[in-house]
Amino acid sequence: MATLEKHPIVTPTAWLEARKALLEKERAFTRARDELSRARRELPWERVEKRYVFDGRRGELTLGELFEGRSQLVVYHFMFGPDSETPCKSCCFWADNFNGIVPHLNQRDVSFAAISRAPLNRLLALRERLGWSFEWVSSGRTDFNFDYRVSFDEEGRAAGQLVYNYAPTKTTASDLPGVSVFYRDANGAVFHTYSCYARGLDILNTAYNYLDLVPKGRDEAELPYTMAWVRIRDEYASAG
Repeated sequence: MATLEKHPIVTPTAWLEARKALLEKERAFTRARDELSRARRELPWERVEKRYVFDGRRGELTLGELFEGRSQLVVYHFMFGPDSETPCKSCCFWADNFNGIVPHLNQRDVSFAAISRAPLNRLLALRERLGWSFEWVSSGRTDFNFDYRVSFDEEGRAAGQLVYNYAPTKTTASDLPGVSVFYRDANGAVFHTYSCYARGLDILNTAYNYLDLVPKGRDEAELPYTMAWVRIRDEYASAG
């Protein structure tokens, strides 16, 4: 608050000039983001050779069936391990952004699903509790999460020999978040086209993008750790 109280106050004319100067930086950022998106689309693909079978509301589903007849699939790797009684509160924060966008994605030949290792009954119970409608399936009987580097076995964690976000890392967590993208061709072959993790997920959180617009920003610098303030949506009142 001390910084905000001492913030420069200027005339409308001076404010407009400062805003126009920032607009040029915003435009440069937008152009750079467009170029980055183009480069992302031009990445080479890798064929998915392994057959993955997930547990879903409608029974067993293969990775190909998650496309629901479309050619593109976005998967959110939701942190909810098989031994966890509660889900990752930060992943819940991200998931609150998913419901309304799925019909729009479908119109552009894109399907969407969240995938976690927790048993299906736990996923569906939380889905109902929070009113989520997006597809959420359990990968607990497959290697899917391990193959896409968002789950880690006990031996690897103990040895500190893990790779996350394309770099060696140490973590005590059995699961971490990420997003993976897949393409399915006319013959049914599935290809992995993209994955991102960690801060690469920021842009997918609408609330964070709004917080970046306000004077205090995310206001997390003085917290014990980033997102220490986050709760599952219906727990804020009880947290005070």
